[in-house]
Amino acid sequence: MGTAQRQETSGKAPAARGTARRDTDARDRGARSGREPAQEGPSYRPLWVEEPAKRRRLPDPVRTAAVRAVLIISVTLIQAMVAFLCTLAGSWLAFPMVLSSVASTVVATWAALDVWVTRQVWNQRNGVVSVPSSTARALRRERRRARRQARAAERTQGRIRRRSGTGQLSHS
Repeated sequence: MGTAQRQETSGKAPAARGTARRDTDARDRGARSGREPAQEGPSYRPLWVEEPAKRRRLPDPVRTAAVRAVLIISVTLIQAMVAFLCTLAGSWLAFPMVLSSVASTVVATWAALDVWVTRQVWNQRNGVVSVPSSTARALRRERRRARRQARAAERTQGRIRRRSGTGQLSHS
């Protein structure tokens, strides 16, 4: 039984309640007139409505660094908790766990800094689109202008070669 069917049978959905009332009214009318009412297909409401994202998706390198950092930080927290519990229990494993927790904390800090640095590098290389004075936009504009000029120079060279007639047997 699907969600829409469950809502219709339980009578919780307001649209389903109205539909159920209409169906019973139609059946009653059909019974009174001596003919069967027309069967309609079930109308399903979508479970959710897609909404556009409010923020843009992180670039792939930044997202990769962020996932890596989250995993490392979570392992570090688990390691610190195990070290703490081993210390409370007086286990021989407490000292090695504390040492590895310290080392893991350094690695976790490095991973968090890696996310920040990767994000900064990405923004510097690809530009921040939302900032009006973006340096990347100016760089792209310059590159486009240079490409246009190079294409125009190629076209003029091609025209000059065609006009000079080099490689032709006769001039007509």
